[in-house]
Amino acid sequence: MEYYKTLQLYYEKCLAEHGPTAKGMDWPNPEDLAMRFKVLIDVADLNGKSLLDLGCGVGLMIDHLKERNLLDAFDYNGSDISPRMIAVARQRHPSNSFEVRDTLVNPYGKDQFDYIVMNGVLTEKHGMSQSQMIEFSKQLIQNSYQSCKRGMSFNVMSSHVDWKRDDLFHWELDDIVSFMVKNCSRKIRILMDYGLYEYTVHLKK
Repeated sequence: MEYYKTLQLYYEKCLAEHGPTAKGMDWPNPEDLAMRFKVLIDVADLNGKSLLDLGCGVGLMIDHLKERNLLDAFDYNGSDISPRMIAVARQRHPSNSFEVRDTLVNPYGKDQFDYIVMNGVLTEKHGMSQSQMIEFSKQLIQNSYQSCKRGMSFNVMSSHVDWKRDDLFHWELDDIVSFMVKNCSRKIRILMDYGLYEYTVHLKK
């Protein structure tokens, strides 16, 4: 089993305990989750574009987009490594496109989507060491960067906190920026002003 499959097993356990809710995706509350979605997607001009929600879980982003009357403006696609997550997402949103896919093993094609977003995919490391999580994150970012035409967004736990939790992935900002400049692009925007102990990265082509 690939070492990062521990994340899949952990989130599937959360889903079994709490159902298709914010807590079922291991978020503390729906209000903070809505803020994360807003920060991830508002930087992009999605009108008429294609979006991949990578690590989509049960499709909670669609609920957020529907509440803001944004879903019909672009082509939404959801992808997750977990068959259980995708089964629930398809049941909840049968008119939207979802697929089971491990993009480290089977990456998407070059420039396949206009934008790619990853919410929470790089925030927890259950069962993984810090070095394994960094390796996993770098591979996922590079693969996703190659598959987007315009840009991508993702969030990571900040290291500037009162204390760090062993189960969370706190990645030093300088390290991630150095990696992206060397391997992806210098067109980087970092947001840390939305009140949560994390930061969101917008990486443009």
